[in-house]
Amino acid sequence: MAKIPILIKEGKIDESALEELIIGIDLGTTNSLVAIATDNVPAVIKADGKSGLVPSIIYFDLENEIKVGDEAKEQLLLKPDRTIYSAKRLMGKSYNDLNEMKQHLAYEIIETSEEELVKVRVGEKFYTPIELSSNILSALKSKVENLLKRPVKKAVITVPAYFNDSQRQATRDAGKLAGLEVLRIVNEPTAASLAYGLGKEDEEDKMIAVYDLGGGTFDVSILNLQSGIFEVLSTNGDTFLGGDDFDQAIIKYWTENSSLTFEQVKKDKTLTQKLRIEAEKAKVSLSNENVYNTEVDGISLSITKDQFEKLIKELVDKTIESCESALKDADVSKDQIDEIIMVGGSTRVPLVKQSVSAFFGKEVNDKIDPDQVVALGAAIQADILAGNQKGILLLDITPLSLGIETVGGLMDTIIPRNSKVPSKQTRQYTTSIDGQANLKITVYQGERDLVQHNRKLGEFILSGIPPMPAGLPKVDISFIIDADGVLLVKAKELRSDTKTSLKIKSQYGISEEEMAIMLMDSIKNAKSDMEARGLLEARNEGNSMLKSLEKFHRDNKDYLNEDQNLMITNFIDDLNGLIKGEDKNLIHGKIKEINTFTEPLANEALTRIVKNEIS
Repeated sequence: MAKIPILIKEGKIDESALEELIIGIDLGTTNSLVAIATDNVPAVIKADGKSGLVPSIIYFDLENEIKVGDEAKEQLLLKPDRTIYSAKRLMGKSYNDLNEMKQHLAYEIIETSEEELVKVRVGEKFYTPIELSSNILSALKSKVENLLKRPVKKAVITVPAYFNDSQRQATRDAGKLAGLEVLRIVNEPTAASLAYGLGKEDEEDKMIAVYDLGGGTFDVSILNLQSGIFEVLSTNGDTFLGGDDFDQAIIKYWTENSSLTFEQVKKDKTLTQKLRIEAEKAKVSLSNENVYNTEVDGISLSITKDQFEKLIKELVDKTIESCESALKDADVSKDQIDEIIMVGGSTRVPLVKQSVSAFFGKEVNDKIDPDQVVALGAAIQADILAGNQKGILLLDITPLSLGIETVGGLMDTIIPRNSKVPSKQTRQYTTSIDGQANLKITVYQGERDLVQHNRKLGEFILSGIPPMPAGLPKVDISFIIDADGVLLVKAKELRSDTKTSLKIKSQYGISEEEMAIMLMDSIKNAKSDMEARGLLEARNEGNSMLKSLEKFHRDNKDYLNEDQNLMITNFIDDLNGLIKGEDKNLIHGKIKEINTFTEPLANEALTRIVKNEIS
């Protein structure tokens, strides 16, 4: 139990000290937990005889009163349309992102518009995933306050390593709505490593793989630990793969091998919930037994361990492919991995442990309860932020490159993929048109050379740039990613001190399938992208040369002879034609030819200007 500070002279509790209690929260898809560290030792907060696990389930009664946790779980069969589970899977998602998931839900999700967060309908009311998650966080907050008899205002909340900017911001917003100041959003694998005591020895040098398979999300991260510094070298995974999918595989098997029909299962929400609950029981039972028998609505259902493992093998293999990708991205071999930490309740499935162990060629480490390990790590991080633990530093990474659109639709990367977080990078740009007063800055995420193949995150206008010739304004564009992975973009014109900024809060997230596709596309199309970029850059250079040449000709044609004027006119026509073509070498060749011809003419013009100024 945590110590309660007392003001001796006044004989009462020191409220200011109480406010500094920082809790660690594992906001899970299936279950959530709270932990705190006392004297540097983390422990899950639980009532006597309880596990500390709070089901991540919310029930709204007919008066829209809210119940969370075990009380809500009891309503899954009785009121399936008013009982919300797996809200974490909805975080930062749009209706279109959830095509595959919505057919398995007993409650109703609503399409508002393509670019807005999905909403859940309960009766006549609508709730966002942020509001639903805030209900769970509020319940966790109240639970701790009741057990410890002290207020809680600050928290560290964990998220899957592959949660993007939108999902992290949604988690932070949910915390704020629950009355919590979220001091840090921490990646779950980093929290798990802390829970295993890694990073406490000054000379410790280890390569760690954290395999995290929960109820609804999966990720694997490769961490390098040196002298108390955690560095995430790479991360890979899928926010739509977890134990819930194992359950769905069992439900599908039962439907195909009994008198049940898919139409019946799809339409009858209560039946769907009954099957889901029995499938979860079957999954747990088959970790120790060879067969599971049950009955639902008078229908006998059965599944063997062998059948179950055949059903989930493809899903488990997908996680192993992610392990392979994570190692490749980190440029680390299997032999270099010193520790394999197992996180999430779904890692209890024997096939999962066997497959991971076989892939890495060594025993996995699951000594700490896989359901508690992330919450324990979050409590340690909270303890670090409270100033009670020294010498530990956490460094995470951004999973995709971030940049802006430049002339011709090119993506100019400012923060490359796998850069350490927090991070700040600045690059300088200029205008392309004389007297340009406004500059549109469009932010993209992705690995392709052309923005049309990447994902747009947002845009804003830097306005009020004083009129100047093209190329003269100096615009610094800074990308700043904070410790939670949230992106802030700033733009400033240096000569006039004009500035503006944009916090990127995407309306919906990008799935890991899409992320994997984007990465694979960047590899497959590397050659064609390079050629396209080369041509666009040549065209941009050609257009810039055209503007300069046309201006030079206007200003100096009275001083040039007939042949020189004709030559420049021909150059302008030739370059115009080549820019519309597809050969970058011809464009570069013509630019070189123009430069050679015009250099002595430009020198003569400069001499003339200087003489005129002197006289």
